[in-house]
Amino acid sequence: MQNQIQIPTTEPERQYYFIGEAKKLLEKEEKEAGRKLTFHVTTFGCQMNARDSEKLRGILEDVGYEKSDSEDADLVVYNTCTVRENADNRVFGRLGILHGYKDKNPHMRIAICGCMIQEKNVVDKIRKSYPFVDIMFGTHNIHELAELLTENMKTGKTTVHVLEKGAEPVENLPIDRTYRFKTGINISFGCNNFCSYCIVPYVRGREKSRDPKAILTEVEGMVKDGVKEVMLLGQNVNSYGKELNPTVSFAELLHEVDQVPGIERIRFMTSHPKDLSQELIDTIAASKHVCHHIHLPLQSGSTRILKDMNRHYTKESYLDLVRRIREAIPDVALSTDIIVGYPGETEEDFEETMDVVRKVRYDSAFTFEYSKRSGTPAASRPDQVPADVVKDRFSRLLAEVQRYGRERAQALEGRTGKVLVESVNRENPALVTGRLENNSVVHFPGSPDLIGQIVNVKLSECHGFYYIGEMQE
Repeated sequence: MQNQIQIPTTEPERQYYFIGEAKKLLEKEEKEAGRKLTFHVTTFGCQMNARDSEKLRGILEDVGYEKSDSEDADLVVYNTCTVRENADNRVFGRLGILHGYKDKNPHMRIAICGCMIQEKNVVDKIRKSYPFVDIMFGTHNIHELAELLTENMKTGKTTVHVLEKGAEPVENLPIDRTYRFKTGINISFGCNNFCSYCIVPYVRGREKSRDPKAILTEVEGMVKDGVKEVMLLGQNVNSYGKELNPTVSFAELLHEVDQVPGIERIRFMTSHPKDLSQELIDTIAASKHVCHHIHLPLQSGSTRILKDMNRHYTKESYLDLVRRIREAIPDVALSTDIIVGYPGETEEDFEETMDVVRKVRYDSAFTFEYSKRSGTPAASRPDQVPADVVKDRFSRLLAEVQRYGRERAQALEGRTGKVLVESVNRENPALVTGRLENNSVVHFPGSPDLIGQIVNVKLSECHGFYYIGEMQE
């Protein structure tokens, strides 16, 4: 009698075991189909989701699926976001299209993972209204894709596994990077802030920081693999390391990453104003490779609204932070997030936001109309702002941030900057496209062999929020 194979209980060994099991099952299905089976991963939401999707793609490639650019594939994975209600609606709308594909393809599977699936009402809705979905799993067990796929392949039954709380994040799994020369690296997971409008802490859980040595090892490995730019990712990178023993500040981690041989650019996202320390400002100013670009979400310029949002800073402290950043890093580019129409927002509150925009003069801003998220304190407020008022304020804010963004961009016209080339231009194949350190887009004449290189480019013409340039020797 043969000994039963012992399934590993530790990670990532357990997932590599199931990658092997799924591979065997896929080979059988491919023989039946008489062709290679394909997969497609669609990402909704933030850069942390984009990083998770790189892991999902890496796992599926190791299983043996071929990557497809089309959602008319044999395995489609939706990695979802739930920050705003319209994100949920986009997924539900597209599931109808997938159902049509699945009716014609007996080998097709549909998997949904990420933040939406952490909400029980969403899982219940999918089970009831979209019973053709095969696999569902949440943010805390993204790494289990091969294990859940194996179960579904064996049973043919809907496979659901959602953890309310995550254990230690599982890294060291296969990864298919979107770009070979740049990538994101998770430094923490979850959020402790509980802003009154935000669902993220409820679906991603409480904040957990990764071990700094593991992060540095990952950065070193990426650099050896050809990565020139890394983005350190967390819901709030500025609070990194507070729960570690011994504690490690984000500034200390950033300094260590800056010392990694071969690294050329370092970015980070997202930065909460309440935790951005003078130590971090000084570290960025003294660094060799940290890009002089800080995304600093404002959300509102009204101290009254900020208190209700549970943001833990005031209009005055935010402006003082901006002053200190610009004093230490004069060429810094600042971007932000702003919400218009938060419950109870008056015209005076909105004008406070406009005042901050005029004083800071952001390089770019992501502006949003307030979106109710069930389960958050703000959603049940009786003083919701009428839709027509929100739209009027939104259009006024958008015009203001765009005006200052154009002015900030125009000021760089004629200068030369370093551009990391990312791709051949979609509109004109004689051009290549890349980004400056401040994250601005530049198009200039060049060949595909420049992709992945950092080159000097003269910013000849400013076209609002992008440049046409000329490469310099």
